[in-house]
Amino acid sequence: MNSSNATDAGRVTSNGETRSPSARRPEMITWQGIHEPRLEQVRLLLSSDQRLRASGRLVAAGPDEQFNASFEVSVGESGQVNRLLLRTATVSEERQCSLSRTEDGAWLVDHGQGAKRETFNGALDVDVQFAVLFNTIPIRRLNLHREEGEFDLPVVWVSLPELSVKVVTQSYKTMSVGDDVSVVRFKSGGFEQKIKVDQNGLVLDYPLISKRI
Repeated sequence: MNSSNATDAGRVTSNGETRSPSARRPEMITWQGIHEPRLEQVRLLLSSDQRLRASGRLVAAGPDEQFNASFEVSVGESGQVNRLLLRTATVSEERQCSLSRTEDGAWLVDHGQGAKRETFNGALDVDVQFAVLFNTIPIRRLNLHREEGEFDLPVVWVSLPELSVKVVTQSYKTMSVGDDVSVVRFKSGGFEQKIKVDQNGLVLDYPLISKRI
């Protein structure tokens, strides 16, 4: 392969990972629970468009919640979730779940016993309980960290550690836009918080839930 073809195809990193010309370097991000002993750490690869790939782990060690969860998520160039793999473990059992979005906009949900097809009201986003990375996905897709906007969204919501799946309505509204920090209001049911995000739409501070460390 000549140099011009290598440039067109993307760059191969030292660990064998192919990186498109628009991709940034991978980074590790960690969030710490504010009121619960909980950590979320993610290896994240962002592109200059809305694509995102991440693998992460969440560990909860509180008196009322003791489990660990791992996930892998891929987001397409239009900002929609394409695929999510989840595994959880408690002292009593392990669980797994995969969600894949089809070309016609439906979802395939598989808990290891065969895939079930769901429409989830046309949802493009997935939210995993306690995992603040997933708030970044609709914020980036809708560009709420860079310009004013307000949206009510159908979202596929996954509970931890049970991995139950359902569709919910969540609301996002830009409250302020800054060079380094923007504020986006999040609402779901009776819950509401103002989330601080950085210039890439990644959570800096999520009151009552997590903060970046």
